[in-house]
Amino acid sequence: MKTPSAARGHAGPSDGLDHRPMARLAPGEEAPPFRLKDQDGEEVSLAGYAGRRVLVYFYPQDDTPGCTKEACQFNDNLAAFEAAGVPVLGISPDPPERHREFRKKYGLSFPLLSDPSHATMERYGAWGEKTLYGRTTTGVIRSTFLVDEQGRIARAWYNVRADGHASKVLAEVQA
Repeated sequence: MKTPSAARGHAGPSDGLDHRPMARLAPGEEAPPFRLKDQDGEEVSLAGYAGRRVLVYFYPQDDTPGCTKEACQFNDNLAAFEAAGVPVLGISPDPPERHREFRKKYGLSFPLLSDPSHATMERYGAWGEKTLYGRTTTGVIRSTFLVDEQGRIARAWYNVRADGHASKVLAEVQA
């Protein structure tokens, strides 16, 4: 959505985008555009992948047990994703410097993007209320999206378990 937040009666970041949480995305819907900084401070946009499929996954925090397992499993399967013509992008609220350290520590080879305002996560339905250990909290909802060549959602996975998720996604990408 490119409707200015103020015009919708919502105060939010001044990037001209509506930052109200969206319902979950479904196959066929347009993937919300984004432009975020990677681990090196370079801007990466969804538009930069126009004409090809791309996998975008959202995770809570670098260097935590579940997020590390998920990132390492995507990295372990990276050659297969690339052979299928599907680059992988990870997005969390962490700053670029932390992403750089995380990538170096675990030898990760795919870009990690920083969304500190949660704006992109909100537009993908990957930020909101969730239950963790019986408590309701607000945060990143571990989610993954396969975006097709036309910039539409081909597949959306919400509330995924970190362990084994990359293999399940790869199986669908290769199908």
